Amino acid sequence: MKIGLYFGTFNPVHIGHLILANHMAEHSDLDQIWMVVTPHNPHKNKSTLLDDFHRLHMVHLATEDFAKIKPSDIEFKLAQPNYTVNTLVHLEEKYAHHTFSLLMGEDNLKSLHKWKNYDVILQNHDIYVYPRLEAKGPNREAISSEQENVALKNHPKIHLIDAPVVEISSTFIRNNIKEGKNIRPLVPAKVWEYLDHNLFYKK
Repeated sequence: MKIGLYFGTFNPVHIGHLILANHMAEHSDLDQIWMVVTPHNPHKNKSTLLDDFHRLHMVHLATEDFAKIKPSDIEFKLAQPNYTVNTLVHLEEKYAHHTFSLLMGEDNLKSLHKWKNYDVILQNHDIYVYPRLEAKGPNREAISSEQENVALKNHPKIHLIDAPVVEISSTFIRNNIKEGKNIRPLVPAKVWEYLDHNLFYKK
């Protein structure tokens, strides 16, 4: 089975995440999308990041009706700070019958060459790149230029996917909750109920 790994803090998970994950599941050769919840880095300021359990539970609530989208807490079990290359090695050992690919935004692709062992990742894993709004405007040419500088633009392991661009951010949702505004259309219904019941992000 071919698995696409969609990493994020999902703080909170919202409809933009689901639209992208579902598009990748339905319009690529990936069999499933695993939404990998990034744990809190103990070496960094926690700020507004909810506890790992709450963010994982909201991803469970958001994806339970999507057969091809699964939550994953795989990084919770790894030493922190962690690197993507370590996660991939761990997954390959644990799920030898699966192959794993990465999902990332076009804006993140330009910094891929700064990742730990990025060449090893590219050698062993496909990368599916979805567009971001800032990459569709005047900045797209600059991003493409940098991709060329690190020999990524035409790399056979990189697949550019014409997925929908949904301009919603978890930061926007958190700020609006704090200001008492209605964010119900921006998150799955069960996620909104969980947020509201626990009074998350209201302070």
